[in-house]
Amino acid sequence: MGALSGSVAIVTGASRGVGKGCAIELGAAGATVYVTGRSLSEGDHPLPGTIGATAEAVTEAGGTGLAVSCDHRDDDQVAALFRRVARERGRLDVVVNNAFLIPRELTNGKPFWENPVSNWDDMIDVGTRSAYVTTWHAANAMVPQGRGLIANISSSGASEYAWHVAYGVGKCALDRVTADTAHELGPHGISVVSLWPGLVMTERTEGVAKVMPDLNVAGAESQRFTGRAVVALASDRDPSRFSGEAIASRTLADEYGFTDVDGTLPDGPLHDRPKGPSEGG
Repeated sequence: MGALSGSVAIVTGASRGVGKGCAIELGAAGATVYVTGRSLSEGDHPLPGTIGATAEAVTEAGGTGLAVSCDHRDDDQVAALFRRVARERGRLDVVVNNAFLIPRELTNGKPFWENPVSNWDDMIDVGTRSAYVTTWHAANAMVPQGRGLIANISSSGASEYAWHVAYGVGKCALDRVTADTAHELGPHGISVVSLWPGLVMTERTEGVAKVMPDLNVAGAESQRFTGRAVVALASDRDPSRFSGEAIASRTLADEYGFTDVDGTLPDGPLHDRPKGPSEGG
């Protein structure tokens, strides 16, 4: 029986990447995981991955994976997601806010004024705002329970320049959402944490590495490494000591004693970010 058997989780933006890894790790710990995203079939996105495939992987890992089509720019769809979870499970233990819209211009190396203004809406709406909306619903589900964990997938770009003005502003704001919601939710037994992955071998990174053979990925994390940080926090009887903080997944590996899937420890948060093709992330 897994450490999170009987627990119910929502992972947003989990068709691929870090979200997928978090969902699988929660499943491996025995949780029921609602996997959200917009990719219903291969071809819906330039990169491989669907919510259905992730849900299947969650179940194969030992949990129960449930795919839910959800555009996190649409508040009505988000509300419907939480109504479904309440109706079907009657509880909610973990939420991972991972949904993030990456515009193709993110890593093109051009200054913000040479990129579309829409980049702001892309990364603030599906990222910062969507996390706030999801957290609002999560709070309404968790406060009556007197327990819960909300993990926001952020970045060291919150504290230093990273690729694009809107990206850094969005991540910095997300960490403030973490700090302030933790302040208000703490008395109700709910912890909120921002997690900073490092360079992650996502489908996007793998694609960039193929066209940039000099890209150093030796210290990169698997998609599941930050998921192990989420599971460690969710399994902790008192994760409140980290609540309100922005903390690297690598730091939590030292704290809790977990490693990546291959038994190694990755380098941690990025500081010298590589410039790649426009589809890089």
